[in-house]
Amino acid sequence: MWISCWQILIDDMLTEKEIAKIDQELDHLPHRSAACIEALKVVQEERGWISDDSVKMIADYLDMSSEEVDSVATFYNLIFRRPVGRHVILLCDSISCWVLGYEKIYAHLKSKLDLEWGTTTADKRFTLLPIPCLGTCDHAPAMMIGNDLHRDLTEEKLDGILDQYK
Repeated sequence: MWISCWQILIDDMLTEKEIAKIDQELDHLPHRSAACIEALKVVQEERGWISDDSVKMIADYLDMSSEEVDSVATFYNLIFRRPVGRHVILLCDSISCWVLGYEKIYAHLKSKLDLEWGTTTADKRFTLLPIPCLGTCDHAPAMMIGNDLHRDLTEEKLDGILDQYK
């Protein structure tokens, strides 16, 4: 009973680590609200996604309304407003990637991982999301997993790449 109550209390507060990282950003900004994007990224890095409770905590800490924080969170496609897998696959669907084999890469990912856009594998290992551009058109098709950019993709390369992410 005490553990579950304590966990609820912790989940309703920003952690010391999150506050320290947000405060580092605040040191360089003229207004607390200017740290909104960075605060969202910090909390997402620690928790994996931004829940409604996280929006409220960030809003309270930055002296903003929950609606203001939510509007920022929902504007940026790399802020996740629902749970995602341990590894988020961002598959570029730009015209360059499309022309150079995107459809085969997408079909292989769907088949191998049993995923559709916006879904997560049953083991919570991967979530698959489209992204309009990764800025590497000269090496299309491309995808990102976490902070790792994978370029010049082929179906054969995909299996080895995916095996790197446990």
